[in-house]
Amino acid sequence: MASNKNALIRYKTIDYCLRNNFKKWTLDDLIEACSDALYEYEGKDVNVSKRTIQLDLQLMRSDKLGYNAPIEVYERRFYRYAEPNYSITNIPVTENDVKIMNDAIQLLRQFKDFSLFKEMNGVLQRLEDSVYSSQKNKKSIIHLDKNEQLKGLEFIDPIYAAIQQKKVLKITYQSFSAHKASDMIVHPQLLKEFNNRWFLLCLNKNKIYTLALDRMYNIITIEDLEYTDKNINGDLYYKDVVGVTVSNARAQRIQFWIDKKNAPYVITKPFHPSQRIIKYTDDGVIFNILVQINYELERRILGFGDSIEVLKPEKFRNRIYGKLHQAIKNYKTEKHQ
Repeated sequence: MASNKNALIRYKTIDYCLRNNFKKWTLDDLIEACSDALYEYEGKDVNVSKRTIQLDLQLMRSDKLGYNAPIEVYERRFYRYAEPNYSITNIPVTENDVKIMNDAIQLLRQFKDFSLFKEMNGVLQRLEDSVYSSQKNKKSIIHLDKNEQLKGLEFIDPIYAAIQQKKVLKITYQSFSAHKASDMIVHPQLLKEFNNRWFLLCLNKNKIYTLALDRMYNIITIEDLEYTDKNINGDLYYKDVVGVTVSNARAQRIQFWIDKKNAPYVITKPFHPSQRIIKYTDDGVIFNILVQINYELERRILGFGDSIEVLKPEKFRNRIYGKLHQAIKNYKTEKHQ
């Protein structure tokens, strides 16, 4: 990992520590916290010296990084922020920063007609909104759905780099059904985002696995193993599914009815690109999709409650009926109260 990346992790760790007013932080405590953070990221011991942390504190106090952090020493040995609500993540953007970012956005907009940038418009709008809201007394116009508790996002960069550089990874992973974490040697192929979660499509012992990043505990790059590239095209691989669970089963034509109130929502936000309207009824709309039956499809259908009815195939209709029947039984008993 580049040294500047190490430094950013240390700054972030020191900031996290100093924002915790329930503990008194000595220099040794900060060294230990930074060492632990770097070990968690790299999977190996990183020597963080006393001099390094002292220089970090000095830099954070200065204007060189734009932090001007109000770090003070009290009782001759403990460190804290003089302003309890301070954080380096709350640094205001200067007028010059705003100008530079606006110039960058306008430069990107010049490429909007190229096919590579066709999907950039939404990104640029969000960037413009972030720049706009960073200015004093300006509130954000766009509100994005964020999951602040989402784990595993720190693994996106190293996984992306491994795929790009064709490197094998050792991942410490624990599925929801496993009793404890274990190591897997994988050949990473593709990163996939679905429903605010990130997943890695990878090869392990000649089998394809989908691993959730929020179930990963550690990642180590293995330099001396030859990488196997399956040349997976994400658009083709996920063509027949809703979500991320792909099987060897063939895609089936799923026919379902949506009531009149919710039909416009499903028309404007289809379950799947294969979705077609079969016919309009007096009380709703009948749709078709051609997909594999998987967990995510079930969740999507069950999420519509009494607004949806699966019509075909009969086996899948009975499966959804069984889950709804069990749900009714759950509400008729008081065993969890």
